[in-house]
Amino acid sequence: MKKRLLSLALLSALLVQLLSGCAAGAENSAPPSPQSTPPAAAEPAQTQPAESYPAPITVTDQAGRTVTLEKPAEKIVSCYYLVTASLLTLGQKDKIVGIEMKAGSRELYRLCAPEFLDLPGVGSGKETNIEAIAALEPDLVLLPSKQLEAADTLAGLGIPAAVVEPESYEAFNELIAMLGALCGCGDRAAELTAYYDGVVERVSALTKDAERPSVYLCGEASWLRSCAGGMYQRELIELAGGACVSAELPGTKWADISAEQLAAWDPEVMFSVSYAEYALDDIRSDAALTGVRAVAEDRIYTVPSEIEAWDYPQPSSILGLLWMTHMLHPELVSREEYVSEAQAFYQTYFGLEVSKEQLGI
Repeated sequence: MKKRLLSLALLSALLVQLLSGCAAGAENSAPPSPQSTPPAAAEPAQTQPAESYPAPITVTDQAGRTVTLEKPAEKIVSCYYLVTASLLTLGQKDKIVGIEMKAGSRELYRLCAPEFLDLPGVGSGKETNIEAIAALEPDLVLLPSKQLEAADTLAGLGIPAAVVEPESYEAFNELIAMLGALCGCGDRAAELTAYYDGVVERVSALTKDAERPSVYLCGEASWLRSCAGGMYQRELIELAGGACVSAELPGTKWADISAEQLAAWDPEVMFSVSYAEYALDDIRSDAALTGVRAVAEDRIYTVPSEIEAWDYPQPSSILGLLWMTHMLHPELVSREEYVSEAQAFYQTYFGLEVSKEQLGI
């Protein structure tokens, strides 16, 4: 994936913040300690005061487009769930005036931002309501890459719009840095990426010399739909110390495969997403898969949680990484360790006390 660069006006300041944060994260989370604690937040999920930035603020979004704001955004429309969740962790809740469609299905919102359920749903990966967005008079709109044309239309109307596509570990960090710049919360963004980097570095060190079991990740609509090699989920599996059998599939979208292909891959472990439209028993009862090792040995699991999907490219995916590491290498990360870290994460970034049941345990 192409490297996304912040503008020269912001690069120096943001680089200092990110390097200092990452250094602290690496120091605090280095092996052999199996657990790190998310940095404390004075006001979880609440809007933080804007930091001082040079005016105007100019960034390059994840579609290579230049986006300029005269000052940090105060009225934000988010048309993508993973961006909305990221804004919550960055303390930008009260700035959001419009939201993605189907927000009512998000358990995270119900728990920590119930007011979101009353906001107008104005966009998704499939469509964008330009007229409804314009009526909200936002000073920043955030859209998925599928809505690039809508972003250009909004920009033509004088409404700044940034496109996001965080389909890799590196691109996720770039998204958080970009949001930090546009929203005036660069310190908070650097804090989050430092924590994220620290956990990744710790897990990578733990799994460095471990055997890598072969893993197949099932998609939403069918267990014969899997992640392509360009997707965030593939990288998550590999960071957790697994070998993703579908890594050879091209592109950044879920791909349909045959039962014969899955049998040929013969994965040792199968993961199903929490938002799947089928049950694990449906996989177990598929006669075409009885010879697959993961099915024969009943090593089929659902990625948590009840609150939000941990395999999405959003802040909570760091918990999905810890969970996957536990499932693939329980001797390296215990259940108690990843549950404790998950509970600390939700308390720090969302002000939520969550139970094991909510975590999908």
